[in-house]
Amino acid sequence: MSCFQGLFFCPEAASLLLHNFCIYHISPPGHELGAAAICPEDPVPSVDDLADQIVGVLNYFGLRSVMCMGVTAGAYILTLFAIKHRERVLGLILVSPLCKTPSWSEWFYNKVMSNLLYFYGMCGLLKDFLLYRYFSKEVRGTAEVPESDIAQACRRLLDERQSINILRFLQAIDGRRDITQGLKKLLCRTLIFVGDSSPFHSEALHMTAKLDRRLSTLVEVQECGSMVTEEQPHAMLIPMEYFLMGYGLYRPNQFNGSPRSPLSPSCIAPELLSPESMGLKLKPIKTRIESKVPGAQR
Repeated sequence: MSCFQGLFFCPEAASLLLHNFCIYHISPPGHELGAAAICPEDPVPSVDDLADQIVGVLNYFGLRSVMCMGVTAGAYILTLFAIKHRERVLGLILVSPLCKTPSWSEWFYNKVMSNLLYFYGMCGLLKDFLLYRYFSKEVRGTAEVPESDIAQACRRLLDERQSINILRFLQAIDGRRDITQGLKKLLCRTLIFVGDSSPFHSEALHMTAKLDRRLSTLVEVQECGSMVTEEQPHAMLIPMEYFLMGYGLYRPNQFNGSPRSPLSPSCIAPELLSPESMGLKLKPIKTRIESKVPGAQR
């Protein structure tokens, strides 16, 4: 759960999510804790294979439809799953999602990282590349400022992964296709978070522009990288609560101050709900209203 520890383990998120939902965490093959190295001769799964594997997980646990949450590559896999199996997805919560084929810069970085993994394994330079994708410079540190605890914890988690397994997943994501056209087929609501320092910031904006505006919302988090769930999980809480309330899945009692809700009016001072204090840069929603001309005929 390395992408979600910051979100799920903070007390406010525990009240919002863990106390109200049954959560199933799906890892790519070979990425679970303690996984053995996958045989190099086994075929590398495609992104479609990874998306179709989710169906098997849902069927195994007897789940008909689910709310999906994913980060970067995981967000792409879940979006592809939602396009292919629209009846199984109630909604999408995506963090720094991908939806297009890799850009030239991403393709180049992927090739460099693939070679590093193949010849040197999980070396320090490879970790630097991954941290650049994951976090903002405030978290990664500089020559004057040391790395944050989040970045150091991420380095330790990377050491626990098998290099060959990471290489195979990187190859699968590097071969992804553009799913922009499929976004128009989505019928579920979508909530997108992206840090303004994320390398995938422009891709999240592109994805938002292609989704139905009536069913999608974009939240840009200032001074944050791709891993909003780790860097600024508190910035996700209020948008997620309102998003989930739209489904009737979680509706706090405003009269008695439900103890399950960390966001009830009695728990948060009004001045803390401003976009600036939350680190959010909210995008205004433009609504076009057609004026009626007197005497006009339809």
